[in-house]
Amino acid sequence: MYIDLIVLIVLTILVVIFYNKKQFFIFYIAIVDIFLRLITYIGNNIKIDEISNFINKYLPSSIPNIINKYSSGIINTIITWIYVIIMCIFLYYIVKIFIKKKRV
Repeated sequence: MYIDLIVLIVLTILVVIFYNKKQFFIFYIAIVDIFLRLITYIGNNIKIDEISNFINKYLPSSIPNIINKYSSGIINTIITWIYVIIMCIFLYYIVKIFIKKKRV
C-alpha cells in the first residue's frame, strides 16, 4: 500500500510549486516529520484500541520510516543522508529565528 508515499509526494510537489523558497520546503519536511512522530506517540500511548490500531496500521511513524519502507541499499543511505541534511538546515533556521527574537 503506497498511500503514505503518494500523499507525501503530492504534498511535497504542491509546496514546491506554491512556495519557491527552499526555506518553506525545509519547514514543510520538518513539520510533516514532527506531526508523524506526535501521531505515533499518541497512537502508542492512547488507551482506545480502535484509534491506536488505526494510527499504527495506516500512518508511518516518521519520514525515515517511509524511506526505509520503500528503498534499500545505497539509495536508502543517500536519501537518509539528504533527510539528515534537511533536518540540520531546519535546526539552523530555528536557532537563527530564536537568536533574532532574543535580541529584540
